[in-house]
Amino acid sequence: MHLGGVGSLHSLGRTGTAFGARALGYGRRPMSIYEIGLIGGGNMGAALLEGMIASGSFRADGIAVVERIDTRRAELLDAFPGVTVVAEVPACAAVVIAVKPDGAADATRSAVAMGARRILSIAAGVTTATLDAAAGGTVAVVRAMPNTPALVGLGASAIAGGAHATVADLDWAEVILGSVGIVERLSEAQLDAFTGVAGSGPAYVFAFAEALIAAAISEGIEPATAERIVAQLLLGASTLLDRDRDPAQLRRNVTSPGGTTAAGLEQLDALDLGGIVATAVAAATRRSNELG
Repeated sequence: MHLGGVGSLHSLGRTGTAFGARALGYGRRPMSIYEIGLIGGGNMGAALLEGMIASGSFRADGIAVVERIDTRRAELLDAFPGVTVVAEVPACAAVVIAVKPDGAADATRSAVAMGARRILSIAAGVTTATLDAAAGGTVAVVRAMPNTPALVGLGASAIAGGAHATVADLDWAEVILGSVGIVERLSEAQLDAFTGVAGSGPAYVFAFAEALIAAAISEGIEPATAERIVAQLLLGASTLLDRDRDPAQLRRNVTSPGGTTAAGLEQLDALDLGGIVATAVAAATRRSNELG
């Protein structure tokens, strides 16, 4: 999952891109210390920023975004009025780390050096032990795994606390992640599996959508029509699942004995769809563990 650098977010196109003095650093005069710093202004960082402000739980003028790419800083300044956007970590009470996994430890060290006493990391696979060590063993660390539907406010995230994290620290992390979807509190041992299911899961769904579209086209449906049909069926099916929470019953509801759906499901069963999905989740889970 890409969590840093240049990327697009639905809100970033609202006012265009500005360059010049504002692009070089601050959107306004810097504060002596910020309530929260957000290290990484890529897609997921920007989604969290938008959710935090929209929820009313955080003031825009109390947030500083750390983004080292000049053009991205300009985009963020235009998209989020009142938020400070800088190239280096400023003094802040708490920090959200939204960078690639190999940069999480350095980002943690930088945050602690600038006074942060709480760290929320969404870097995939990076353990609380790694983060605690980088923080020096005295700062509250929370590890989280959000998924990409957070970009549209429909994310699923899981959190686990490090050695010094309290319930209050988990509550704080839940407020941030809850602004872009649901949040589950899990043991850290379960976070890799959560990553394999919910973190990587959107890609499995998109791959299935690609296959459905291709199959529709092969049966003579126009590509644009096939795309609309598949997008709508996934939206509708997901809405039903969210309402009823019983996929087995929903499957039975649409499957008449000897009917068209039964014929299709027989082929998926023959190909061991369940085994294929389990293998994919296991591979993603192992990789998440390796990243830590």
